[in-house]
Amino acid sequence: MSEGGAMRDQWYPVGMTKQLTAQGRDTMLMGEPIRVALAGGAPSVTDGTGRALPVIDRFGHVWTSLGQPEKDLFTIPEVDQPGRRLVDVGVCRVRCSPLRAVENFLDIAHFPFVHTDILGSEPHTEVARYEVEIRDDVDEVWATKVKFFQPQAAKSAEGGITTDYMYRVCAPTCSVLYKTCPPKPGEWDVIALFVQPLTETLCDVWPYMALYDDDAEMTDLIHFQQMIFVQDRSVLENQLPALLPLDPGREIPTRADMTSIAYRRWLKRHGFTYGAQLVAA
Repeated sequence: MSEGGAMRDQWYPVGMTKQLTAQGRDTMLMGEPIRVALAGGAPSVTDGTGRALPVIDRFGHVWTSLGQPEKDLFTIPEVDQPGRRLVDVGVCRVRCSPLRAVENFLDIAHFPFVHTDILGSEPHTEVARYEVEIRDDVDEVWATKVKFFQPQAAKSAEGGITTDYMYRVCAPTCSVLYKTCPPKPGEWDVIALFVQPLTETLCDVWPYMALYDDDAEMTDLIHFQQMIFVQDRSVLENQLPALLPLDPGREIPTRADMTSIAYRRWLKRHGFTYGAQLVAA
């Protein structure tokens, strides 16, 4: 049995609800084999011994836990707003720490270099000062007042705009991005990253979106987000060390890394160390 510490009692995505079958599919969670299936019309998850695991069906995905979660899965209120298109992007397997996958999602500075002429471009490389806090009332990491110039902020965007962002880490391997919604000013587009830790150095990433976009084809929305993440994958799979260092002396942060610093501090505070490196080598 794998050791997951406090992270065993968290909720994790293990598949898309609409893809469930009675035959089921085999996958992994934190080094342990599990089976996800449709039983009696409802999602079912069992471990390698046949033990039934807890299940939540939310955001178009099946969630489970190897332990005993002390609280319900987080919510994203915007998902329930009328008029939003809910997009199950699919899955992308990445040979990296699940914590690395989340941290990369929080990083704005790489946009001009990894997502050139889409989410960023030179010479617009500066990350302006923004605010980060660990909100104790909800036990989440939030980054607000984030602004960045983007040549194409969304599939439906025409021309570059300065995009407003908010980042929210609501679970050790889940983060939600709120960004400027070009078709509907005053609202936020929502892009979430749900990460399934297969092992400490291998994960399945399930992006999910709740958008105001009546023009783009669903296939185009999915392909656009998949393209963005595939660009990230090559970077993630070459990061060293493979595990996310929680020792503040292991890597040299800059002002652009404030969210990452808060995320690592929050992980360490709770003992969320599956996929992390605690002591610098």
